[in-house]
Amino acid sequence: MIYQISWQTLPGLRGISCSEFRATPTVTPDYERGVAVELAGETASETFVEQLEAHFEYRRFTNAADAFDVVRAYIIELSLRQ
Repeated sequence: MIYQISWQTLPGLRGISCSEFRATPTVTPDYERGVAVELAGETASETFVEQLEAHFEYRRFTNAADAFDVVRAYIIELSLRQ
């Protein structure tokens, strides 16, 4: 099943953070606002989101474009390992 992965990018005192990751089933992926990956089902998507939250919990970025590119690359890499 294809899931659209999206997240919040929020400014803070220490830099931009990424959080509130979500995996939503989709038939029409939107690569402008997130990343689409193929996962086995709801349990796999929940585990995937938990891994993203843990990885980016303390990570901060200097700008939103860098945050999006790094998160997108990590999601693609992580999905290939699943």
